[in-house]
Amino acid sequence: MPPPVNNLFRPFFAQNNTSLLRHPFSTPRRAQVMTTQVAFAAAAVGIGAYVYMRSGATAAPGTSAAGTGSEASKPYFSGFGFRTLKLHSSELVNHNTKKLRFELPDPSQSSGLSLSSALLTVSFPPTNGRWTPVIRPYTPTNPLDEPGFVELTVKLYPNGKQSGYLHSLKPGDSITCLRIPEYVWQPNKHEHVALIAGGAGITPIYQLIQGILANPEDKTRITLVWGVNGDRDIFLKNEFAELQSKYPGRFRAEYVVSQPEAGSTYRKGYVNGKVLEELGLGANEEKNKDIKVMVCGPPAMEKALKGGKGPFANKTGVLHELGYKPDQIYSF
Repeated sequence: MPPPVNNLFRPFFAQNNTSLLRHPFSTPRRAQVMTTQVAFAAAAVGIGAYVYMRSGATAAPGTSAAGTGSEASKPYFSGFGFRTLKLHSSELVNHNTKKLRFELPDPSQSSGLSLSSALLTVSFPPTNGRWTPVIRPYTPTNPLDEPGFVELTVKLYPNGKQSGYLHSLKPGDSITCLRIPEYVWQPNKHEHVALIAGGAGITPIYQLIQGILANPEDKTRITLVWGVNGDRDIFLKNEFAELQSKYPGRFRAEYVVSQPEAGSTYRKGYVNGKVLEELGLGANEEKNKDIKVMVCGPPAMEKALKGGKGPFANKTGVLHELGYKPDQIYSF
């Protein structure tokens, strides 16, 4: 009789190891199962470490943007544990980015995700070539109080194992994921927040923008600075234009394009100290004394903005040079 399957890893076994559980074990198969179990154990340790490292700035897992409600309407991601999401539809929003819309089991059910939260996705892509799962975090980009759905906006990277796998999904396919709380947003704690994004790092920033502006009690002003490679990478420009029109004086979006098209109206260059000062985001200005800066982007961009890490790294980054203190800066 096959060994019992721990409930924590049941989705993985169901997806990848049904053939192992249907047949008697020969010695090679026992070795294969043991190897698989070791992989799952390693995955659990990795996931646990990831969640623990993020827990210093996170909310309690039960905290929901939509409230807990009764047991019958319990949010899908309430508590801790793996969940399965079925793909409802996908939409190509530019040359390399897809919007993947996943349905919850109950169309009236809330996700239970707090502001701000991400999902740690776990998969075994056929092209992975390894016996360990691929684990990547993605941030939901639809309103957190929208019932029945969770939406991920995923950029396809060259040789990206998880992004390639997610882009290959068809309606009806499923993924396994785990909720991971991020920064705990407190309405009106900061009069003004500067949100700096690079490329696909816009997704947690977009979630935060929607959550702040959707709360009528939250009066926080928002300045977004989004650095991208080309004009077509600004795949949320219509959404941000609508928000600027709806919330004048509270939300402002600025774009910085390193390789703009001919005739482009966007600012050319990179998100550096000169650009931030031109946009009125120098910390030495009296109006910015209590500003909160939140950053999400490629490692090179974050290093330039915040400085390096480690005992021999240069700790001075652009934000430090502009007068920002460490407690004013947060990285997703």
